[in-house]
Amino acid sequence: MKISIDTKKGKETLSKVLQKTSDVGKKAVTDIQQGAKDLSEKAKNDSYARRLKKYNPLFPEKYQSESFNIPNMIMIRDDAERRGIDVCDGAIGWIDNANGMEVMCLYDESIDFSGINFVPVASCDAFYYIDNYDRNRFIRTDCIFSKAHEERLSELQNIANLLGAKRCSIEINEMVVESKKEHKNASITQSVSIKGVNVKANEGREEINVNESVNQRNGKIVAEFDGNDKPEIPTLKWFAHDDNIKRLIEMRCNGNNAIKSQTLELSGSTSATMSQKAAYNIDVAMSKLAGIKGKSEMEAKATKEHHSKLIFTVEF
Repeated sequence: MKISIDTKKGKETLSKVLQKTSDVGKKAVTDIQQGAKDLSEKAKNDSYARRLKKYNPLFPEKYQSESFNIPNMIMIRDDAERRGIDVCDGAIGWIDNANGMEVMCLYDESIDFSGINFVPVASCDAFYYIDNYDRNRFIRTDCIFSKAHEERLSELQNIANLLGAKRCSIEINEMVVESKKEHKNASITQSVSIKGVNVKANEGREEINVNESVNQRNGKIVAEFDGNDKPEIPTLKWFAHDDNIKRLIEMRCNGNNAIKSQTLELSGSTSATMSQKAAYNIDVAMSKLAGIKGKSEMEAKATKEHHSKLIFTVEF
């Protein structure tokens, strides 16, 4: 029996097999290269996302969006501080978080762009806190309480003047509570019975002595006016929620001007610049961002303000 082999057909079949194997191999190489490229891109994207989260830059478009709320506290920073960091390119600053309190770190070169009114003028590394009566006004923390005190005194004088007073006096009464803590190590000898045998043991304890002293500071301001019987209702800021002041205005403006003089005791807590908790949070934020250790100046000032009194006497 004779077997005939078609060599031409066999070569064609072999060629097709080899071509298919080659195509599969090329595809595998291409898939590997694409997979490696995808992994590289993903690694780059993940790295960028981590840096973005770490530096938390604030860009102009976000700052100007309606959904963005300016934090209550701002720190002015040198724009060179983060120059060269890719995720910060084009930013006007960044948002930091200190013990749950948001702080906007604004580059000094972006002060004009922000449109914020800084009192006094903005300067690098200074902290500013929002004016509760003007959301576009931020006051430097080291003078916020003195500024508020000046404004309260000015407002009381303006109230007296617009109500037609001839004379007014404002007596300032501040109570400052100072505390000192002393730590002492005390050794106490105790008799302990162990298996019927009395053993003396020394137990070390730390005793804390707290000494408090109260200092009272007083001052007085007197102002004189021409006086008149045509009172005007003043615009109130610091004393808008003080019932004593509101009653004084009502009595003077009710038509008969019956009141001739009045003395009011105004508690510092009713016209406080900020709560003691807010002051504490500011201290914590400044400690974290500026490395101010062991200071609680804002809280101490807030406490002093809450314990202060203004004795307001007005004569018509």
